[in-house]
Amino acid sequence: MKLTWERRQLKLRHPFNIARMPMSDSTDKTVLLVRIEHDGLVGWGEAAPISYYRQSLDSVEAMLSKAGDMLGNDPFALDAILDNLLKRFPGESAAICAIDGALHDLIGKILKVPLWKMFGLDRSRMPLTCITIGLDTPEIIAAKVREAAAFPILKIKVGTPDDETTLQMIRREAPNKTLRVDANCGWTSENALERCRMMADYKVEFVEQPTKPGDNDALPRVREAGLGPLFADESCVTVKDVLYCVGFFDGINIKLSKCGGIRQAMKMIHIARAAGLKIMLGCMVETSVGIAAAAQLGPLVDHLDLDGHLLLANDPFTGLGGAAGRLTLTDAPGLGVKELAK
Repeated sequence: MKLTWERRQLKLRHPFNIARMPMSDSTDKTVLLVRIEHDGLVGWGEAAPISYYRQSLDSVEAMLSKAGDMLGNDPFALDAILDNLLKRFPGESAAICAIDGALHDLIGKILKVPLWKMFGLDRSRMPLTCITIGLDTPEIIAAKVREAAAFPILKIKVGTPDDETTLQMIRREAPNKTLRVDANCGWTSENALERCRMMADYKVEFVEQPTKPGDNDALPRVREAGLGPLFADESCVTVKDVLYCVGFFDGINIKLSKCGGIRQAMKMIHIARAAGLKIMLGCMVETSVGIAAAAQLGPLVDHLDLDGHLLLANDPFTGLGGAAGRLTLTDAPGLGVKELAK
């Protein structure tokens, strides 16, 4: 199998800001698109590294330059290939995610079936995805909410002193929509209970990652008060973190880029189900390649936050959609996406 990759610069519709990162006016985002070629077929994968997990475009490319000689010639040898990569490069989950996605896409194309069907899933059970409203000025946030008029579920980035002002304004623009909030570690054990009470006033469906990983003192009190539910994101990165969340959180947000791809995400789903945790599939800002890889597991989970491609002004792939929050799992083989002409 031949492994190649390229950097692809993307344009966002709006700057994407969250509580644990400095505010920026940038609408540029660069990802790595990975190709694995075998017997005339090409499988696509995507790496969207972020510095929070100590990964970068350079670190992904350094890993990929070594991984090419470790793939062998059997795309079906997923356990052998991916377990070896996870052992050799434990800190490069975004790169491994890209290889995982490309191998799965390739296998689907060899077998001429979409991945959701290969996994034996029922696409009619696919939840709707929310669309994310990032931190910004009140005027721009209001404009984003109006742009998202067709989406029934909004995910609101919070975690600043202006949280209540943001929620007030959004409820004026969208009084009846389902709202979820993501604090991205922006609260503390000192104010989390108070903030969750305030979120309840605005009929928020659930709260994601209120405090930093390890700052869990207030979380049992929040749950005892009947507030939340609470979902872990930064506190639940890989398979080993799932059971740690029991007792602090009601659910987990699984992202392929942080756990290492479809194979690892499937393990996390099964562990979470056995532990009584709800499950959401999330994403980074990615093209339809990365989003489609996660979407193949959509029928297995309770909630979707797979809108990364919808935040782009120039998604270079098609085939997944997302109109009014409904992602489309088609009968096209593999990931079901196709590159647009450059």
